[in-house]
Amino acid sequence: METAPFILDVGEADFDRQVVERSHEVPVVVDFWAPWCGPCRSLAPLLERVVAEQGGAVVLARVNVDEAPSVAARYDARSIPLVLAFRNGKPVAEFLGAQPELVVRRFVEALLPTEADRLAAEAEALRERGHLRAAEERFRQALEADPMHGGALLGLARILAEDEAGVSEALALLERVPASAPELKEAERLAAELRMRAGGGGDLEALRRAAAERPDDLRRKLELGRALAAAGRHPEALETLLEVVERDPGYEDGAARRAMLDVFEVLGPEHELSREYRRRLADALYR
Repeated sequence: METAPFILDVGEADFDRQVVERSHEVPVVVDFWAPWCGPCRSLAPLLERVVAEQGGAVVLARVNVDEAPSVAARYDARSIPLVLAFRNGKPVAEFLGAQPELVVRRFVEALLPTEADRLAAEAEALRERGHLRAAEERFRQALEADPMHGGALLGLARILAEDEAGVSEALALLERVPASAPELKEAERLAAELRMRAGGGGDLEALRRAAAERPDDLRRKLELGRALAAAGRHPEALETLLEVVERDPGYEDGAARRAMLDVFEVLGPEHELSREYRRRLADALYR
């Protein structure tokens, strides 16, 4: 029985919607329990009270392991009560067994949005409305509060990347996104796109003619491959860059290989070109 909009019972049918998906909007605390579990009965009212005090800033989802065995198995809830905290679709913290109020309170409060979270959210809303100058200022304020805030690093990099003069700073910001941040994959994709843009450019037809005139010149092949990648001509870019790798894998410290990896990052790992040319790249490197 639901006691508040932010305290609810969740089962197998709605776990992904109410917990995994919802945690992209608000932190969700999941209490794995069972009616026969004494410690569960002592923890539940304390957990509900602490969550209720947050006024909806945190959601509590109660999962009866007897009624949702596949969810319990997915999160290895063999001993209960098990409490998991979800943010951005993933578990980020947990505790096992009935805990004193101070521990429960610190656990829940650690999930609340920080000042950097608030500033980054304001900045993203401004960016989406096209107020880039104000958004940049808010993102920089967020990074003053938390220099490793993934959302602020990515958001500011997106704004800076709109101007060629800001690409270098954007790349430096993207390199700082923590490996644990949910923004990491998008940061890696944007960084690859910016490297492609910075390494390309030029008249494609002129570059093609130059490469054709001196087919043994790897420098011209590499320049053509980079320019094709920057122009979004991915199949031709990958074929051209692969030719450089096949002829000299270490040319310019593996520049052609790195350029291919950036194309894979932009396309995504499941794209048919990524799958085909990853295989062909591996064949060229390890034949």
